[in-house]
Amino acid sequence: MPRTTDRFLGIRRDPHSGELLARGGDSEAHSILQRAGFVAVVRLHESYHRAPAGLTEDEESRLATEAVGRLRAVGYHVDCDERFDTESRPAAYPALGVSVSHLAERIREATDTAEAAGILTELTAPHDGILAGFSEALGALAQFFDGLGDASDPYTAERLRYLADEYVRIIHSDLTYTRERLADRHAPHPGRRACAEQVPDHETERSAVCACPPPPRALPAPAPPPVGAARLRR
Repeated sequence: MPRTTDRFLGIRRDPHSGELLARGGDSEAHSILQRAGFVAVVRLHESYHRAPAGLTEDEESRLATEAVGRLRAVGYHVDCDERFDTESRPAAYPALGVSVSHLAERIREATDTAEAAGILTELTAPHDGILAGFSEALGALAQFFDGLGDASDPYTAERLRYLADEYVRIIHSDLTYTRERLADRHAPHPGRRACAEQVPDHETERSAVCACPPPPRALPAPAPPPVGAARLRR
């Protein structure tokens, strides 16, 4: 079985700069690194993670050791400096975003407009919907920056309020309109229907286990152009 390179990471001190760096992994690994305290660095030709500025060497070692344990606990292969090696495997708990992502799976399984509208309500509910909570979190973060003390902090706070008042408000408005249209349609999705797992009496193929139509066939890949065809075009 081929190895999946996204399941491999390296957490080491750079031999030239002395920086603590983490390289490799997929988006799940990057989430784990950031929850452990690493900072993402995105460059034109590479992406990696580094330790936050201002940490002591011991603090960086604790951060790296925790990240190694968390990553290995969920099956990642981590190559690390000897100082960061650990047998600790902290328990992993579902992140808050997982419950939000579950809405996508429910929408993929929805068989009619009423069901889709109900799921969309979890995003758009004005009092306790996800977007309302997101807007409130941005407002709370803006208040945090208001009293933080640096000269640029009031501008950051203003930007956060702008995101909540403009961008989140527009998304909320559009999705609410979409939800209302779905709620009014009362229509089954033509490509999705609940399977009763029953074979009707008139079914001619006795091997059938349900009345659902077969899945659509994938279109064959187009044949490559004949050799030399590109040279014949003028």
